[in-house]
Amino acid sequence: MHQQASFGLNAPQSEAVHYMEGPCLVLAGAGSGKTRVITQKIAYLIEHCGYESRHIAALTFTNKAASEMQERITKLLQEPKQAKALTVSTFHSLGVKILRREAQALGLKDRFSIMDSDDCYAIVQDLAVTTDKQLIRAIQGKISLWKNSLIDPDMALKNALTEEEAQAARIYRSYVATLSAYQGVDFDDLIRLPVQLFSEHEEVRDKWQRQLRYLLVDEYQDTNTCQYELVKLLVTGAGKKPMFTAVGDDDQAIYAWRGATIENLKQLQVDFTDLKVIKLEQNYRSSTRILQAANAVIANNPKLFDKKLWSDHGLGDPVTVVAMQDDESEAEQIAVLLSAHRFERRANYADYAILYRGNHQARVIETALRKERIPYTISGGTSYFDRAEIKDIISYLRLIANQDDDPAFIRAATTPKRGIGQSTLEVLGAFAGQWQCSLFEAIFKGGLESKLPDRQLNPLRDFASFIHQIESRATRIGRAASGDNAAAVLDDMMKEINYEYYLYEHFDERQAQGKWQNVVDFLNWLKEKANGGKDGKDPEKSLLELTQMVALMTMLEGRDEEPDAVRLSTLHASKGLEYPHVFLVGVEEGILPHKGDPDAPLETMGARIEEERRLMYVGITRAQRSLHITWCKKRKRARESVQCDVSRFIKELRLDEGSAMPAEDEIVTPQSRLANLKALLQKPKDS
Repeated sequence: MHQQASFGLNAPQSEAVHYMEGPCLVLAGAGSGKTRVITQKIAYLIEHCGYESRHIAALTFTNKAASEMQERITKLLQEPKQAKALTVSTFHSLGVKILRREAQALGLKDRFSIMDSDDCYAIVQDLAVTTDKQLIRAIQGKISLWKNSLIDPDMALKNALTEEEAQAARIYRSYVATLSAYQGVDFDDLIRLPVQLFSEHEEVRDKWQRQLRYLLVDEYQDTNTCQYELVKLLVTGAGKKPMFTAVGDDDQAIYAWRGATIENLKQLQVDFTDLKVIKLEQNYRSSTRILQAANAVIANNPKLFDKKLWSDHGLGDPVTVVAMQDDESEAEQIAVLLSAHRFERRANYADYAILYRGNHQARVIETALRKERIPYTISGGTSYFDRAEIKDIISYLRLIANQDDDPAFIRAATTPKRGIGQSTLEVLGAFAGQWQCSLFEAIFKGGLESKLPDRQLNPLRDFASFIHQIESRATRIGRAASGDNAAAVLDDMMKEINYEYYLYEHFDERQAQGKWQNVVDFLNWLKEKANGGKDGKDPEKSLLELTQMVALMTMLEGRDEEPDAVRLSTLHASKGLEYPHVFLVGVEEGILPHKGDPDAPLETMGARIEEERRLMYVGITRAQRSLHITWCKKRKRARESVQCDVSRFIKELRLDEGSAMPAEDEIVTPQSRLANLKALLQKPKDS
C-alpha cells in the first residue's frame, strides 16, 4: 500500500518527480517532504530530461527557503556547478530580475529604486496629511491589497463603498504618481509590474517564456491574485504546452489577510483542464496521535481535495489539554511544565516552542520564563538594523558609498528636515527620469534651475555638496598624508547632521534618549571596527568598507547558528518550522479562533473561521513528539479580567483514550512540582 520507490522517495513522491506530461499540482500535507520533491524534480529535469539549468525556475516565499533549496539541489546534482545557472528565488527576486532587464519598456530607468516600507510610509503620511500611525498603516495595507489584486486606483475609487475607502483610493492614485516621479517601485510593484509588462508586451513575454521553460512553485496555496497571474503568463503561450509543478497544501492556507487566496487552487483546475493532481499524505515529522488530532480538526473544514496524513513514527505521547485559571497562571505553569519535561527527557531548550495567536500574548510568557531562568528567543522581533534611528544613519553611509542609491538619498535628504520636501523631490524625480540618472546626479544637471526656484534648489545643492565633501574624505582614509580616519569623518558627519537635536525635537525626552543611545552605541561599534576591532588585531577599515560591511550584515542577520533557547512564536511565523515539543497556548474563543469583525457578513465570518481552523492545524503539525495545549478560564484585557470559553477547536480534537484532558482544576503546584522533580532524580537514567 505504501510502497517505497527509488531514490529514497515514496510512491506518490516518485510519481510527482517523474510526471512530465504537463501541468502538475502536488498536494503536500504538513511534513510530507515537499522540498525533497521540488529539489529531486529539478535534478531529474537536468539529468534525465535534457533541460539546461538556466531554463528552470523554482519560486518560493522567503530568501531562507530559496537558499536552503539551492543548497540541497547543489548536493543532488552530479555536476554541482550546474546549480549556479538555476533561478531559485522568491517571487519578488524574480520580479526584480525581470524589471532590471525590461525597465525601459515600463518607462523606468535601469537603476530604478526599490522603496522599503518606511520610505512608502513617509510618502503616504505626506499624502494623507496626518500623523495617525494606525491610519497611515491601514492605508498602506489597503494599497498593498489593491495592488496584489491587480486593482488600479481608478477601479479602487469606483468600487469604494465608504468615504474612507474613497479617500484611500485617491491617496493610492497620488501614491502611484509619486513613486513614478521618484523613478521608484514598492515591494508589491515587483510582481505587479512584470504582470503588466507581460500583459502589454507579447514579445517580452515570449522572450521570458523561452528563458524559463519549466517552472516550479513552492507553497502555492500562499499565492495572491497577482502572483498567480505571473505564473500563468510565464507558462501559457500560443502553441506552448504549459510545463510546471505547483506544490502546496490547501489545509495550510493562512495568509488571506495579506492577499493570498485559496481560490487559486480551484482556479488552477479551471485554467489547466489537463492538470495532474498528486497527493502526499505520508508525514515524516509527527507521531500518530498528533496527526490524529490534526486530521480531526481540519476535517471540519469543507475540503477542496480530500487528504489524510499518516505516519510510521508510532503512537507517540498523548496530546494534553489543560485548562488554566488565568493567563498569568498559564504562563507560570507552562514554564514549570516545560522545565520538568526537559529535565525528564534530557532535552535541549531549543527542542521546545511556545506558539500563540497574537504577539500580545508573549509578554506574560516572557516574564514567567525569565523568572524560571529559561532562555528564549522570539520570532519576528525587530532587527537592530531595522530601528528607524539606525536606518537614518545608515542612509547617509549608503549614499556616501553609492550616490545612485535613490531611497538612501530620499531618506538622508529629508531626515532631519532641511527644506527639501515632497514637492521638491517630485520635480527632481521627474527631471532625473528625463535624464535617466540618479536623483543625486540630477542636482548637478543643467536645466534644473528652470524647474525649481532658489528656495527649493539651494537646500538640494547644499546637501549634495555636504555628501560630496564627506565622500571625498571617506575615500582619502588610509592615505598617510591625509591624517583622516573613519572615526573623525563619522564625528564630523554627525555634528553637521545635528541628529541628536532632531531626536529631542521630534520625540518625548525618554524616547529621544533611548534612540540617541542606540545611535551612540552604533557609532562606537563602527569606530571600533574601523580601528581594527576590540583588540586592534583586525585590519583597519575605511568608511566605505564599513558601509559595505553593514550592508552585508543587514542582509545576512539572523543566519547565525540558533542558540539553545525555547522559541516563542506566533502561529503565522511558525509555518514551515518543526519542534520536538510544542506548547500551543491561549486556545480560546476570541483568540483562536480570533474574534474578527462582529458585524461582518455570515459568509465572511465562515471563511474566517475556516482560516483560523487551518491556523490551528498548522500549530498542531509543528509538533514532532509531544503537543501540550492550554486555555484560560479568565484572561486580563486592559485592566479587567474577563471570562473565557474553551475554543471550539479543542472540542474538535476528538482525543482518544490514549490522550489526556486533565480536569479543569488540575494545575501544578510548587509542592507537586518539587515532588515530581524528586521522583525524577530518583529514576534510573535508562528507565
